[in-house]
Amino acid sequence: MNASAELLKELRIERNAPPPPSSSSTKWWALAAIAVAIVAVVAWVMSQRETAIEVRTAPVIAISNTAASASVLDASGYVVARRMATVSAKITGRVLDVLIEEGMRVEEGQVMATLDPVDADAQFALANAQLDAARSQVASVQAQLTQAEAEAVRVTELVGRGLVSRSQFDAAVAQRDALRAQRLTAQRNVKVAADALEIARNGVDNTIVRAPFAGVVIAKAAQPGEIVSPMATGGYTRTGIGTIVDMESLEVEVDVGEAYIGRVQPEMPAQVVLNAYPDWKIPAEVIAIIPAADRGKATVKVRVAFKEKDARIVPDMGVRVSFLEEMQSEQPEAPRGVRVPQAAIITRDGGSAVFVLQDGKAVLRRIETGIALGDGRQVLSGVSAGQSVVLGPPEELKDGDAVRVAASR
Repeated sequence: MNASAELLKELRIERNAPPPPSSSSTKWWALAAIAVAIVAVVAWVMSQRETAIEVRTAPVIAISNTAASASVLDASGYVVARRMATVSAKITGRVLDVLIEEGMRVEEGQVMATLDPVDADAQFALANAQLDAARSQVASVQAQLTQAEAEAVRVTELVGRGLVSRSQFDAAVAQRDALRAQRLTAQRNVKVAADALEIARNGVDNTIVRAPFAGVVIAKAAQPGEIVSPMATGGYTRTGIGTIVDMESLEVEVDVGEAYIGRVQPEMPAQVVLNAYPDWKIPAEVIAIIPAADRGKATVKVRVAFKEKDARIVPDMGVRVSFLEEMQSEQPEAPRGVRVPQAAIITRDGGSAVFVLQDGKAVLRRIETGIALGDGRQVLSGVSAGQSVVLGPPEELKDGDAVRVAASR
């Protein structure tokens, strides 16, 4: 009986018991917790941003080797190529194939394009046949001459013995001499035919357009199917296949005012700055001063050679040339270190220091300073070119403080 009572008690329903939690309410609690976490993270980021000190920065610049050379004259000009050619075919013809593209490097003698060789091949075949015919003519005349010479020898013997008349002897000798002249003419015809064949061979070769020198293609002027001609004939006839430039022949031409040309001398050191790369100073040297003045502009043209070659230098680039007093090789020692704005240098603990921007923080660096360079100063150690330093750092700025760069105005 007791066992049955216990079983009945387990089957009894407790009406006042709390209901079990549903799955939907659990999901809402999880979403609320994630939202609170996101808000906390955003609040922390904003607080960090508000505590970051706003600063201005400037780059650390490497000191050029030519910084110690004084410029006596500055002039503007352009990069030019001494060897540049628009390559064309020697004959008029239809373009069969073009094998170049802009920017492609070609070697001397490399095939740039081919023309339709049908006419040239036919002319070559005709000249070859004419040469064979001329050689056959020589063989025919030679056979006749051999017979005539033998006949002349027999008649000569018979005339000596009085067996033939003198007129027969004269006729045999005349026949022999005539055939000798014909053989000489035939041999000369062979020479003419051989020369004609060589000309026809050159005509076939002229259907192939080759690069006259090694260089880089800067323009492609023709397409397959177009007619090209070495002379401008009007209409849609092209006069060239493409333009190539010998990049090793690049130099600078500048116009110097005739009032200042006395400051420039041949072999004078110079420094070239490309308009496209204003921070790149290229060592150069004066090649020659052209002995002629431009009456309209009152200038004299000066040629300047690059001492360093680089793929970034291309024709027709604008440049600025500084003519220097002394050659770089005469300097006792190349300048060392980097150039840092004077406004970035501070005094901390009795020494010079700067704040370097690194991962959003201002890192204090001890430096060794050198000579003054305009509104900056030479720094021998502590920082390197390419880094950014804080300009006018406030007194409250400490090593490792978070900073943000002020927007440029």
